[in-house]
Parts: sequence; structure tokens; C-alpha cells
Amino acid sequence: MNSGAEVIELSSDEDEEPVPSSTALARRDPPSPPDVKPNLLADADVKPLLLPLPLYPPGYGALVPVKTEDPVPVPVATASPPPRALPPPRLGRQFWKSGDYVVARRNPDADAPGGRNRLRINPRFLHSNATSHKWAFGAIAELLDNAIDEVNNGATFVRVNKFTNPRDGNSSLLVQDDGGGMDPEAVRRCMSFGFSDKQSDAFIGQYGNGFKTSTMRLGADVIVFTQNQNNWAPTRSIGLLSYTFLMETGCDDVLVPTVDYQYDVTTTSYIQMLRHDQKLFSSNLEILLKWSPFASEAELLKQFDDMGEHGTKIIVFNLWFNDDGDMELDFNSDEKDILITGAHKKVKTNKPEKIATQNYVSSRLRYSLRAYASILYLHVPDTFRIILRGCDVEPHNIVNDLMYRECVLYKPQIAGLTESSVITTIGFVKGAPDIDVQGFNVYHKNRLISPFWKVANNSYGKGRGVVGILEANFIKPTHDKQDFEKSVLYQRLEIRLKEMTYEYWGLHCHRLGYDNKSLPKETRALHRANYMNARSSPESAPPRLLAADIPTSSCGIPRLSASAAREKINSLESHSKSKMGLKRKFDSFGAMTDSDDQNGLDDTDGGVGVSQRKRFNEYKTLTLENDKLRNEILQYEESEKQLIMKEQKLRSDIAEAKKKYQELLKELGSLDVKEEAS
Repeated sequence: MNSGAEVIELSSDEDEEPVPSSTALARRDPPSPPDVKPNLLADADVKPLLLPLPLYPPGYGALVPVKTEDPVPVPVATASPPPRALPPPRLGRQFWKSGDYVVARRNPDADAPGGRNRLRINPRFLHSNATSHKWAFGAIAELLDNAIDEVNNGATFVRVNKFTNPRDGNSSLLVQDDGGGMDPEAVRRCMSFGFSDKQSDAFIGQYGNGFKTSTMRLGADVIVFTQNQNNWAPTRSIGLLSYTFLMETGCDDVLVPTVDYQYDVTTTSYIQMLRHDQKLFSSNLEILLKWSPFASEAELLKQFDDMGEHGTKIIVFNLWFNDDGDMELDFNSDEKDILITGAHKKVKTNKPEKIATQNYVSSRLRYSLRAYASILYLHVPDTFRIILRGCDVEPHNIVNDLMYRECVLYKPQIAGLTESSVITTIGFVKGAPDIDVQGFNVYHKNRLISPFWKVANNSYGKGRGVVGILEANFIKPTHDKQDFEKSVLYQRLEIRLKEMTYEYWGLHCHRLGYDNKSLPKETRALHRANYMNARSSPESAPPRLLAADIPTSSCGIPRLSASAAREKINSLESHSKSKMGLKRKFDSFGAMTDSDDQNGLDDTDGGVGVSQRKRFNEYKTLTLENDKLRNEILQYEESEKQLIMKEQKLRSDIAEAKKKYQELLKELGSLDVKEEAS
């Protein structure tokens, strides 16, 4: 860009602070604007940037109230050449075909005398960086992660909805939260590359790249509105990251125009915050009004009206199309959901098992944002809402879908050192084996990374219907948070989950009507008979595949000391090894839910009977579940501490603001105001 259209260069920002002095809010006479005419890109085949508002609007430097009426455009000076119409856009609408980029001319600032010696980022990097997201919903999840992280700053909701671009009427994506928002410096860090101030384990984001990759994967352009009240003067900032703007003007560097304002609550008016000078602010505003969905400064500022006192609003526009020429995100098929166009191919069938498989969340999450968001987080704070198309997303706890649940304790080790302990819940999904679902849902820091990860995939059905849930914080996810880095710990986890599946299958597959060859012939025959009787019973009665199931109430838990329980468990471990030869160990596989006739064993081995083993096994299962609840309690206690600290900080800020208010009142009372004689 030329000197007449300077914008913020994120690859090397200036060190000067944009915050105005304490007298900047006082009303003052505006300076006379210099006679500056914007230079045109004569060597590039682009349209000159025209400002529908004057470069120096009336009352510049004073508090400017927002006007609801449309602004009157200033006539173009007669000495200026008439504007040329923009050529047809060179930017393709298909994401995977929009990577071609041609630089119209070099940025003159790079060769200007005294120019800064720095690295440059070609705008094509925006596209190549966004290709890390293979899936549109994965990109939306990045924006939801940012909102969830704002719970620490008081966020209570994130809203995802359709936004109609007022310029062309096309659908855009809106993501809005009521978190703490960002000050002007934080906005620039957010829209820079590789910067992240989320160093705590309480945050999901860590790479400082999610906002850029996700928004550029969803659409060619994004505009951000954010307001922050950390300082005594509320700030409101607007930034535009536009691949369309960069390509159409042939920029050879990633330039992001931003404008900042201070907001006066009492007068509901704004004052421009000049980061460097008025020329830079005006040129940034000029680009925003030309390339964003909003054609006037009043329209831009009006976007803050529904944001309360703090928060962030993101609008992704010029959404990408798929290879068939249709918009990738479908807002029309379901008014309460956002779908991926073409991904929902429901097969017409009358078979109940096929219908159940298609309607289960494992199938719907591939094309339904509501289904995907319902399992995206292992625990959603009670005070936080995910609002999609005006309706709350109800969290779906997959654990509640499981039958014959077991808790499995897994201790990953590397170099002989235990990294952490992970409790995995495993069971048969309701409807198995008719419903064709299996795999593990692996979370990282409360965020779903691998949904229904099929670690055991056998054509003959072994493992069918087995589903597990675990939180693996000891392995790192990839940048798009849709997979894990293939480290040694990851490979060991995959092997262990496969073993869990086969071991669980070998112990419980007979409950679903499979022939468990590890059991004695008499026991197998009894299971087949019970299963057939259950299948042939009236539909009004729920089928019970076995005559004796493990009780779920706590009344059957034996009152034993920890040492006595461990002694009994160790005896059962040696008994299981000698009789069945399984790999399972009680120390690593925390619970076994055996039925009365599971192994066809007698009541030998120290007088420990089958019924006693059932009670001991349930005792162990409930012990592990109790450990999970303790971990959740610790998390809630940590959140409580953070909220208390935040409350104390807010009270301190309020006291400081009251003190400053009293000082200003005293100063106002001490002023000797004299009226001039007429």
C-alpha cells in the first residue's frame, strides 16, 4: 500500500502506545485538516480507495455521538479524477482453489528511506495457514474455544448465528460472547501470528494461531468488534482481516486495518484513539468502510449496541463455497442448526437398526453443528450457555448412553516414569449390537479431539458397539485440535485402548447375544437361551439378557476396610489369571462386572464366591467413580478461588474509581467559572 493508505502491519507493530493522554477526552476545537490527497495506485489495476465520509469529519477530536440516520456522502472534488469501477474479483469462492495470489506491486514502505528491517508475511500465508483445518466445524470449534476460555473473565454465553451482509444480502457467520473483550493492544495480538497469552492449563488455546486459521478457513474475510473495561475508560476496537482486500489490491504483506475508540457511558459518545496520527486512523477507517459489510462509521459503531458493557463479536463474511459451487455452511435446511452442505446423505431405509445408527450423535456430528457442539466439551460450566440459532445447545453426556459400564484405570508410562493416571469409562452403547457404533471419545483439557476413535476395526464384528470416554491431557493435540500428535505416548494409548476393547468384549459380548467362546459350553448355552427368550418377549417388557445383573444401588456394597478389599481383589486377580488367562489386571483395569455364571467357576479359592466377587467389583467401580467426582470437586474449588480473586479485584477497581470520581468532583468544585458579560 502507498503512503496514503497506511494500515497496521501485524508482522512488526510499533512500540508506541495508542492510549491517549488524560486530557484527550476533553472537548477541544478541532485542528485544521491538512490539504492531503490520497495517492492512487497508478501502477496497479485496482480501484482507488474512496472514503464515503470526509477524511476529517466535523468535530474531529471531540466526543462524536453515534447517529442512527444514514450519513450524507461528501461529493468528490472536481479536481480528482472520476473513480473507476472495481474489476471482477480475482478471488475464487472455493476455499481449496483460492490459494493463487499475484502481487500487484511491492509495498513502497519496504524500500522507503529509514524503513524498518523486518520479515514480511505474504498474504498467501493466510490461505495456506488455514488449510490446517480440513473440516468447517473444526474451525467453528476454535471460535467456541475462545469463548469458553472467557469464562475465566465472566463470560456467560456464546452465540452462533446467521448474519446477513447488508451490502450484498449474502449469509455470514456471527460468533459473539460476553467475555472480558480485548483492549487495543490485545486486538493486535489476537490478529497477529503465533502470539498467545493463554499460558495457564485452564485455557484450551495455546498456539496463538486458532483465530486466524479458523476464520480464514470459514470465509475470505472477518471483522472483529470488541469492547473492554479493564481501564477506567472503556475502549472499543474494530479490526478487519480481509483476504479479499489483500488480493484485490495486490498487497505483498499482511495488513490489517484497525480503529480504536474510547466510549463515554454518560453521553453515549465516542472519541477516536489515535495510535500514531489522524492520517493513519482515517486511512484505516477508509479501508474498513470500503471492504467490510458496513458503509459508514455510524453503521460500524452501531454493532456495539447489542454487546452490553464488554464482549467480542466476530462476523465472518464472504463464506467459502464447496466444489459443487454451493455455500459450505447451510443455514436454510434447519432454522435451529447450521449444517455442512452435502454431508447429510441419509439413506432411506425401514430397518430400525439403520435408522438408529443414522440418528445417533456419532453420525449426526459429521454434518450438524448442534450435534457436534453437544459433545464438544466434557463439562460445560453451569453458568455458561452455547446458543445456536437462538436455541441453547443441550450437552450430551455419552456416558449416559452406555450399558454395563466399567471404569478403567490407565497409567501411561514413558522412560519408567508415570506421567498421569486416566480413568476411562467403557461400555456397550444402548442399542448394540444392532446400532453400528464403536470407538473412544478422547478429550484434551475438556475439549473433544477424537470423536469415536476406532482403535479396533474388525470385519467380523469384534468390538462392535463398544464405546469409551476419557480425558487424555498427557498427549498434545495438533494445531487444528482434530487429532493428536503421533508421539510415543499416543501410540501406547492406542495400543492400550485396543486391548481394553478386546478385553471388555471378551468379558461381556455374551450379554448382546454373541457366542463367547472363552466361557464353558454349559454357560454359553445358558446365555444363548436367555438371550433368545429376551428377544422373543413382548415389546412392552424391556429385555433382560441375563437373569442376574449387577445391582446399581449402593446397598450391595460390602462394608470392608481398604486393606481387606485390596486383599480380596488380589485373590481375585490370581484367580482370574489361573482360570481365564486374560491380560487384564485389577491394578490397571479398575473394575470387572462379571455375571453370576460368567466364568462357570465354583465357590473355591478361599471361599470367595461369585456373588461376593460381584460386590467387590462394584465396590471397585464405585471407588473409581468416586475418584472422578473428587477430581471434579477440585476443579470447582479452583474455579471458586479464581472467582473470589476476580471479585476482590473488581471491588478494588470500584473503590479506585469512586476515589477518582470524588477527586474529580472536588476539582470541579474548585474551578472558578466566570460568565462573560454580554
